[in-house]
Amino acid sequence: MKRLFLLAGLMLSATTVHAQDKVTIEFVYPYSAIFDVTYEAILPRFQEAHPNIEVKFRASYEEYEDASNTILREAVSGNLPDVTMQGLNRQQILVENDIAQPLDPFIAKEADFEVEGYHPAMLQLSTFDDQVYGLPFSVSLPVGFYNTAMMQDAGIDGFPATWDEVIAACGTLREAGYENPIFWDWQITGNWLFQALMWSQDKPIVEGNAMTLDSPEALVALQTIQKIVNECGMKNLSVEEAITSFTSGEIPMLFSSTSYVGRISRGNADLAFTTASFPGIDGAPLGLPAGGNAAMMTSTSDDPAVRAAAWVWIKFLTSGEGAADVARTTGYMPPNRAANELILADFYDRYPEKASAVEQLPLMREWQAYPGANGLAITQVIYDGLERLVTGEQPDMEELQQELVDEVAELLPH
Repeated sequence: MKRLFLLAGLMLSATTVHAQDKVTIEFVYPYSAIFDVTYEAILPRFQEAHPNIEVKFRASYEEYEDASNTILREAVSGNLPDVTMQGLNRQQILVENDIAQPLDPFIAKEADFEVEGYHPAMLQLSTFDDQVYGLPFSVSLPVGFYNTAMMQDAGIDGFPATWDEVIAACGTLREAGYENPIFWDWQITGNWLFQALMWSQDKPIVEGNAMTLDSPEALVALQTIQKIVNECGMKNLSVEEAITSFTSGEIPMLFSSTSYVGRISRGNADLAFTTASFPGIDGAPLGLPAGGNAAMMTSTSDDPAVRAAAWVWIKFLTSGEGAADVARTTGYMPPNRAANELILADFYDRYPEKASAVEQLPLMREWQAYPGANGLAITQVIYDGLERLVTGEQPDMEELQQELVDEVAELLPH
């Protein structure tokens, strides 16, 4: 009964769009392979609660870099959607280019906003210059995925806590006949796992307007990736190939985002797998970057009803019930407190493979955007450097580090 009252309050407190005024808004989101099932769950309830609002879905973004680039192009052409989902590390570029609109005027009209689960730590993920520009929809942390049957078959008890232990497990698995024991997702958007290795050492990759690629921690991060690739004999698969291989029972260990839990479960309901905490370098990680995305208003409409409808959609998505669908259908964590404390009270007991990221919440750090107008170009430079590492084109990590430092220096603001 308490839950029903809460949900009723969520509906009643939303900005009203009169029933007789049919309003259409346009919406776009990334990663259709992960999130299609989430929006398929949310949309019917939204339509029932708000029959006067039609949500038109544009073609989804491939990933967060594509989301940023698409929005920047659409801002020039005057073809922006009313609401966009952007990576947590990609919000700032929309704010700096006056594309995203502050949500504070809408929040100010919400009488029970914090009661409904919108707590300060959640809003801080989307706050710039003391204004709220987005409502976080989903949050992820890096985790390890393990095929429990393969691990047991190789005689491995428990899960590796450090990368040295991961490499030792690779050797044991290969001896047991598993030729491709690991995939470490170096390709993931925003250099996320590289930042994870930096934060594991309590070192941000960005300090002010400078980057720390010349630091000892950055060299250790590169050397760690090289050891994983070389000593585990990791194949250079695409992310799609790796997920398919893990889901089909060909790869025993995969390290990436907890967001893949739902996709893997749906891909093979009989697969015996679990997740565990992301390994550290010399013990447990000291920090990990928070992945995920936030709903941002980018409407260029002069019609107040369109903006009001856009706000209703944003708030519904990120409400307790809307955010709970994120956890139910993916491996993301809902940042809304109502979803975690009320709606998902026993959820993680029933689905322990989705609990590893929640257990790592105290380690959550910022997924950093790179300074200046060339932030996306810097992302590509680091990606290209990691590709040279993984393919063996550049075997000397000190040389690779210097190459990255020099290339990035040319792109930083002066």
